[in-house]
Amino acid sequence: MEHETTTSRQAKRLDGKSNLMIALGAVVVILAVVAVANFGGDIFKGAKNISPDEAKARAENFINTNLVAAGTTATVTSVTDYSKALYKLAVKVGDNEIESFISKDGKQFFPQAMDIDAVANGTATGTDTAAASAPVIPADLPKTKKPVVEMFVMSECPYGLQMQKGMLPVMQTLGDKADIQVKFVNYAMHGKKEVDEQLRQYCINKEEDSKLISYLTCYSKSGNATACGTEASINESKISSCIAKADKEFKITESYNDKSTWNGSFPKFAIHDAENTKYGVQGSPTLVINGKEVQSNRDSASLLATICAAFEDAPEECSATLDAATPAPGFGTGTAAAGNAAECAPAT
Repeated sequence: MEHETTTSRQAKRLDGKSNLMIALGAVVVILAVVAVANFGGDIFKGAKNISPDEAKARAENFINTNLVAAGTTATVTSVTDYSKALYKLAVKVGDNEIESFISKDGKQFFPQAMDIDAVANGTATGTDTAAASAPVIPADLPKTKKPVVEMFVMSECPYGLQMQKGMLPVMQTLGDKADIQVKFVNYAMHGKKEVDEQLRQYCINKEEDSKLISYLTCYSKSGNATACGTEASINESKISSCIAKADKEFKITESYNDKSTWNGSFPKFAIHDAENTKYGVQGSPTLVINGKEVQSNRDSASLLATICAAFEDAPEECSATLDAATPAPGFGTGTAAAGNAAECAPAT
């Protein structure tokens, strides 16, 4: 299955230095830079190198087409030899200059190297690492007495799980002060398991909503529905009855079995189809607050700050101190570099 960022949506989201870093900034990318720098001769053995001028043109085209906002132009101001397999680039976006890398065959772009000593010593700045980026609060976020938060995910999507892990402590903290809802993208990218699990989560939310946070907290770590149902004390008989009814009502299995109804390569999942259509949801995760799609870093502190900006009068719970570390994508625990652009969506 493909897990990609959607180009057209990234272009609207990314602006300037910090967001260019966020677009591709992740630990795996940094590790790739290190691996290529040290072992690039073997990794790209047989690949034809392009010239520095060709690397400049290719990088500029890629960045301006995929990573910066409309009306913003990035310029590669210098290309220098970095290793057997990498060119180092100086990329100017507005008033900011970003150190990036491109493989000498022109096929791989890396956004940044990280100063390990600076990060370890706590002296890293925004120019050192994307992890230092502050929460982004939309200036035009509609405010209400009780914000309605709709988080659209796919149950097996690494990036949906990443946001979900960040959101669950926020749900616990705010309680009924905000209406935070877990909803599903109207197509499934991860096979029958995802279809079945989303039906299950929908029914837990519908029939035993007080146990949803407990169940999702467990499931986002282990991916084991049976064990998590036991841990959360789910009434399996009640959930099974709901699943059968919802499956028939929304034609979930019927759509899965009839490929003529699929969204390209992926089966429909129509439970929240109306909301998907209303907001133009394209991938997992998508965050909508008070009817407006917004971007937020995926750590609990950032999500709390973003949601609390949507209150007319923020409750005392908004002053809570939550974890500012970004959860790692996928099942399990651990953390990752800050970011908000990666999603599960079809390649465009």
